[in-house]
Amino acid sequence: MAVHPSSQALRIDAKTGLALGVRQVLTDHYDARPAGVVADLIIVHGISLPPAEFGGPWIDRLFTGSLPGEVHPYFAAMAAGRVSAHALIRRDGEVVQYVPFGERAWHAGRSEYGGRAACNDFSVGIELEGTDETAYEAVQYESLAALIQGLLAAYPSLSRERVVGHSDVAPGRKTDPGAAFDWERLRASI
Repeated sequence: MAVHPSSQALRIDAKTGLALGVRQVLTDHYDARPAGVVADLIIVHGISLPPAEFGGPWIDRLFTGSLPGEVHPYFAAMAAGRVSAHALIRRDGEVVQYVPFGERAWHAGRSEYGGRAACNDFSVGIELEGTDETAYEAVQYESLAALIQGLLAAYPSLSRERVVGHSDVAPGRKTDPGAAFDWERLRASI
């Protein structure tokens, strides 16, 4: 189901951490945030599996621990990993949720922002299906804005000023969402 918000935020149940009306592919690749810690940062990522290929079941399979390493040479090293994101926005604007927003997804890896290490503890991770060099689709920006607006409405600790890229929390290690991502377009829409 693609989200075509036209300035309408997605509704998120703050108690369950689930977005309403989106595809849920819930995983066990998450844990609780540290006691007393709430999310106050949103991290935008870019992902494609295999690299530069879109569609297919592979992102769902990665985040649920069922990626078959033998299907593609790139998958072999990733198949045993335990990673996740809170949500993915596919090329057609479909939003898929993997982890409740109140929990800690495993998306940022070794990271630091604003002098605080371990960004997974205090962030929400949103993946966009894409690459650093390929322009993201207009409908992806629409869905991303709707999701962020829903998160801001559900969680007062989050703010539009604290939306960053994976490259901002892991410089030198990560480059996503990349030069193809239009930050001005996103900021104007939230």
